[in-house]
This record gives sequence, C-alpha cells and structure tokens, in this order.
Amino acid sequence: MNEVLEKDAPTALTYTLQPAPEPGQAVAIAPVVYWLRMRLPVALNHINLWALEDGEGWTLVDTGMQTPETAAAWQSVFSRPLAARPVKRVICTHMHPDHIGMAGWLTRRFDCQLWTSRLEYLTCRVLVADTGREAPADAIRFYHAAGWDAEAVEHYKARFGGFGKMVYTLPDSYRRIVDGEDLKIGSFLWRAVVGRGHSPEHVCLHCPELRILISGDQVLPRISSNVSVFPTEPDADPLTEWLESLASIKHRVSNDVLVLPSHHEPFYGLHTRLEQLIRGHEETLLRLHQKLIEPQRAVDVFSILFRRQVSRELLTMATGESLAHLNCLIRRELAVKQIDDSGVAWYRSI
Repeated sequence: MNEVLEKDAPTALTYTLQPAPEPGQAVAIAPVVYWLRMRLPVALNHINLWALEDGEGWTLVDTGMQTPETAAAWQSVFSRPLAARPVKRVICTHMHPDHIGMAGWLTRRFDCQLWTSRLEYLTCRVLVADTGREAPADAIRFYHAAGWDAEAVEHYKARFGGFGKMVYTLPDSYRRIVDGEDLKIGSFLWRAVVGRGHSPEHVCLHCPELRILISGDQVLPRISSNVSVFPTEPDADPLTEWLESLASIKHRVSNDVLVLPSHHEPFYGLHTRLEQLIRGHEETLLRLHQKLIEPQRAVDVFSILFRRQVSRELLTMATGESLAHLNCLIRRELAVKQIDDSGVAWYRSI
C-alpha cells in the first residue's frame, strides 16, 4: 500500500486531458481500455484500476482495497458502465492491499480466476496469515536496531497484523504470470514485464500494438514508489532490484507508450520518468554516503530521503526506505554497519 513520502517534486511529463473518473464510473482512456478510480482511506487517497475488453467479457487489472466504499463502487460499476459483460479474470499487479484487496470478492462474484505472479500471491498469503498475531520478537529487534524509541515500538505492536483486514479472503488458487509471457486479452497481446523492489514480483502489462503500458506502482508520475526493507529479510537490497528493473523497463518498452499508473494521471514520457527516478535515487545515495561520514542510525537519515518530517503513521515505511538505501550502499561496499552493545545498528561510509 502506498502512502505519500514526499521524495519527488512534480515532473515535466505530458498528461492526458481525460478527467479522472469518479468512483463507480468507467471512462474510455484508450481503445478497449477503461479507467476506473477507487478511493483509499490513506494519505494517497485513490487508486487507478483498469478494465480491458476481453471478447464477451472483461479483464480487470487491480481491484482496490477491501472497504465498504470500494464494494459499493464496484456494485455501481457493474450496474452501469460494465453491466453488459461478465468479468472473465482479475489480474493483480502486486500484493499490496490497494491492488489485491478486492480480488477474492471479485473472483467469487464472477466465478473467475485470479492472475498474478507467484511471489505476489504467496507473499500476500503469508502477510494475511499474520492477522491477529502478536508482533514477533524478530520485528521488535529489527526496529529497535533502526533506532526506534519505546513509544514507536509499542505503536507498532498495537498495529501489527492489520494487513489482512484490508484484503478480502484470497482465492485458494491462482493462475501464475511469468516475466515475458504474452497474455491474449480480447484481440490484443499484452506482454508481462516483471519488476522488483517495490514488491517481490510486480507485474506490468505492455501492449505494443496499442502503445500502452499498465505500470502499476512500478512507474509513477508524481511520486517515487516506496522501496523498503522489512523485518522478514533485514539484509535485503530491494533498491538495487528496483533500479535494475527501471533500467530493464526502459530497454524493453518503447518511449511512445501511454503509461497507465496506479496513482495520479496517465502520462507520456516513460523514458524521461525512468531516468528521473534512477537519477533521483542515485543522487540520494550520494548524499547519504556523505552523511555517513559520522555514524548514523536508520532514523537519523530521514532528512536525506524525505522533504518533510516523518509522522508516526509513516515511520515504518520511512524506516524501511532508509534501510533500503543503507543496504544498497553496503552492497556497493560504500558503507558498513556495526551493532552496538544495546542492539542498535550504526552505519558509516567507507
């Protein structure tokens, strides 16, 4: 799930003039492609969803978060703009609740299949299984090492296990999407372009004939996707994976596509945006490396990454992003980590 961690200024891209649809509406954004938008109860207050004409039915791409408002919006969509055809399948770009939250509700309603990548499906199942659990000791040690105080840890413990509350019960089976696979949707082929870093195995969909890229959260026009390290894999380097994925997308997808992102507006200028994202993170890594001349904890470097003070609600996400940048510097052999006697991790440049 995305929140707004202000890392990027608005960018000079070309946006479509099509106004965003209200919840419950569907508007044509391109041939055979319809744009839907659902509200989110978080700082980033909307998500874009896509309905693709698929013969006698529809293929839906992403689903919204499980909330009564989202369910009501889908009911409205099916009573009016999408009423004439059934849903044949539901594709989820990745496992965050604003994308997969209503997948189980939709697949059960239409007796159709969920399509996604293997790691997205399995990771979602694991996170949903945490619902109702106490925060594990590994996670407490992880955030203590990052520099959290006792109040922040208690806040985390009180909120732990909330992921599953935002996700309708997943179907017990799914259809796996693999990188490079061509999916026949209606009369068009859509190629799966898998990226990593923001989530384990994020699926983008590219239709060369229509010159469209459904980018999910992998490429966003106004903000940079959150790339975080989590307690389950404390030494992970998702930022390197994300930067490599952006470079791969630039190589594999032409610059003339209309990009359909999950947040904000459809835009042209894919390669420009990819270059901006890569350059922005490389500049951040350089500033962070300079900051680490004096040893720092993960919570000490927020000002290098974000333009405003990090609130308690965004602390987990901000910490994960800081650790992603720190782990990237360690992988590049530009920084080292040392654990003090109290279990707190300190980072310094080399």
